[in-house]
Amino acid sequence: MNEKYSALRSNVSMLGHMLGTTIKDAHGEELLGKVETIRKLSKSARAGNQDDRAKLIDELQNLPDDQLLPVARAFSQFLNLTNIAEQYHTVSRHSEEHICSPDSIDALFAKLDEQDISKFDSIQAVRDLNIDLVLTAHPTEIARRTMIHKLVQINKCLSKLELSELSNSERQRVERRLEQLIAQAWHSDVIRKQRPTPLDEAKWGFAVVENSLWQAVPEFLRQFDEKLTAHLGEGLPIDAAPVTFSSWMGGDRDGNPFVTSEVTREVLLLSRWKAADLYLQDVKELVSELSMVKCNDEVRELAGDEHEPYRAILKDLRAKLTNTRDVLDAKIKGLDAPSYGIIDDVSQLWDPLYACYRSLHDCDMGIIADGLLLDVLRRIKCFGVHLVRLDIRQESTRHSNVISELTRYLGLGDYDQWSEQDKVAFLVRELSSKRPLLPRDWTPSDEVKEVIDTCKAIADQPREALGAYVISMARTASDVLAVHLLLQEAGCKFRMDVCPLFETLDDLNNAESVIKQLMNIDWYRGYIQNHQMVMIGYSDSAKDAGVMAAGWAQYHAMESLVGVCEEAGVELTLFHGRGGSIGRGGAPAHAALLSQPPRSLKGGLRVTEQGEMIRFKLGLPEVAVNSLSLYASAILEANLMPPPQPKQEWRELMDVLSEVSCDAYRDVVRGNEEFVPYFRAATPELELGKLPLGSRPAKRNPKGGVESLRAIPWIFAWSQNRLILPAWLGAGEAIQFSIDKGHAAQLEEMCREWPFFSTRLGMLEMVFTKTNIGIAEYYDQRLTDKSLWPMGQKLRDQLQKDIKAVLNVENSAHLMEQNPWGAESIRLRNIYVEPLNMLQAELLYRTRRQETPSPMMEEALMVTIAGIATGMRNTG
Repeated sequence: MNEKYSALRSNVSMLGHMLGTTIKDAHGEELLGKVETIRKLSKSARAGNQDDRAKLIDELQNLPDDQLLPVARAFSQFLNLTNIAEQYHTVSRHSEEHICSPDSIDALFAKLDEQDISKFDSIQAVRDLNIDLVLTAHPTEIARRTMIHKLVQINKCLSKLELSELSNSERQRVERRLEQLIAQAWHSDVIRKQRPTPLDEAKWGFAVVENSLWQAVPEFLRQFDEKLTAHLGEGLPIDAAPVTFSSWMGGDRDGNPFVTSEVTREVLLLSRWKAADLYLQDVKELVSELSMVKCNDEVRELAGDEHEPYRAILKDLRAKLTNTRDVLDAKIKGLDAPSYGIIDDVSQLWDPLYACYRSLHDCDMGIIADGLLLDVLRRIKCFGVHLVRLDIRQESTRHSNVISELTRYLGLGDYDQWSEQDKVAFLVRELSSKRPLLPRDWTPSDEVKEVIDTCKAIADQPREALGAYVISMARTASDVLAVHLLLQEAGCKFRMDVCPLFETLDDLNNAESVIKQLMNIDWYRGYIQNHQMVMIGYSDSAKDAGVMAAGWAQYHAMESLVGVCEEAGVELTLFHGRGGSIGRGGAPAHAALLSQPPRSLKGGLRVTEQGEMIRFKLGLPEVAVNSLSLYASAILEANLMPPPQPKQEWRELMDVLSEVSCDAYRDVVRGNEEFVPYFRAATPELELGKLPLGSRPAKRNPKGGVESLRAIPWIFAWSQNRLILPAWLGAGEAIQFSIDKGHAAQLEEMCREWPFFSTRLGMLEMVFTKTNIGIAEYYDQRLTDKSLWPMGQKLRDQLQKDIKAVLNVENSAHLMEQNPWGAESIRLRNIYVEPLNMLQAELLYRTRRQETPSPMMEEALMVTIAGIATGMRNTG
């Protein structure tokens, strides 16, 4: 076990030592000595030494104000570097046999062979493979773009240091570069001073594409193609696009007043500009590579009588891409755009390059064709001319408000007061009508005008620029029809996927009847051309009902939606609104996908990838290749070897678990009047609003209680004090209830034989491993009124009982027994997270006692919040 991780520990130790040198150079021996003392005491306290724990608390409580910020920054940077070392380790050549085996595709084919799955079925499943990863800027990602660039550079250095043939001088040069990068990071602002705008978030997303995915996608497809050829005797078609990317950055206006129709238009232009810029670099490189003279008739016709035909074609493309960039640049700046020829359709890129590709193969130069040129063709199929497709998301009542204001103006009554039946009848009648509904002389209110302007912005785009229109808090069939009508009235010429998002427990349970109702509308069935997308909300359902009840409602909704759409002969794509955190549906991708209901991945996978998880799973090319392989292998496995249908008695027991856990969760969160005061005092929830994390306000309603909090700050606040309450509350209680009722054997059977249930328990284990009862208690004692202490004690006692209940069902002696790598990863970071926790409690204690805390004190608090998020990782 220890041998497995020696390379990782050695990298962590080296990076930590270099950071120590930087701190000493910047702040002197005394501060470094203080940081080292805290680190050693933390390590000893982690090992169970109570005296050293008391000394650690004493040390942190007596830190002078001017040392709070550098100490907070030191531990935050230690965690950043530990994360980099760990992320690097997953692709390091020292770890292939131990860690997340890079060969998930090979492992899949071994399973397929064992199960006698035919080559024909496998080839068909590969052809149907459709992974759409939707990048979202959730406000837990605090890394600035400059930091992300430094992290990538540090990673490159670690990779070089692994080469055994490095000479001493080369090794010294790489180590020197590492020291420089760590010093650059130390002397830069880690935390943004201003809240990012939606435009900043979009640029952050484009930076991920440029720095990682642009390299990773063709590399993944190259590896995938080789494995398919080896196992099936047939590779990927050249125009295959098993992976695509969409984005919410600049399109997600739900509760975010800063995302306007103008912002959306600008983000769409920026996205095209970045695509043109990236293709231009590729084409310039191809111009220097493809100097061959021999070509087939098709290329000769395209190139005329040029001596170097490929270069002639590429130079023409280079000119058009340069023009495209210039024109888009002018439009972004609001200047008059020149009108010369630009690339606005993907065929303008694909056709000439594909002609060159075929010609090189025809002329026995396939080895050249299959180099950079093939990579560029693969990129064109994945990224198109728009780089990422932009989703639009808006809350359902914003659409009904438009129609309500309109019907009142037209003297038709108040749409909002009508029955669902009357709403649907009105909407279908208007959708089928040839005359426009919006009167010319109508002046709508600002809010309504903004919704209409957004629909017009959509109508002005080509279909390929856009992903789906997601309706948050969707509850009824009229919610979906209303968006179709508004798009039609805005002059939208194409069919956009209008995707209801079912979020609360009731909405998930009601999803089947809503989609069934839509399928029974003739106009609708004709219009959607046999394709329906539905989004399953993970965060709000868990916040509403707790993780166990939410998980079962999600499973049930997926299963029933698959049934409804199969019956109607409609292809269903389920869009998963997962966050990185357990409380928001996060789980290792492979396990999460295989725990879904049978046939739920037939229409492909669409899933949100958020904030810091984008950086961790897709932020480096080698890691992104691994992540894409894991997704591909899991979807193929789920479709070729579906998980078992749950037995009836399992379903019945899940119904009981769901009900008991929901009651237990709501009893605390809604039923205890001390809960909200306790939550506000024992976590940094109120302070989180000050952190310039995302462009979105933390609350939908600034005056409301827990129910108005967005799911992200709700989870985020609890992960800071290490109680991580929303990710487990109610679940263990329900399991213990079922054990007491004599269902232990059945629970064990479900754990062994039903991926849905075993994944649930695995996720609970990971959460339990990240909780820390001692830290949570320390926050209580330092920050809450004594009258609230019994409340905290009760919750911590419950947590301990829940851990025992889960271990009991799994027949495990300790947490994460089946996942030693995960356990080691958490253990490594805890040494640095715990001092930050204690320091945060101290800072909260001091700042809450001051009317106007000093900017330095506030910054130190922000650094601890960001640092703990880095250490906990799947926090939001």
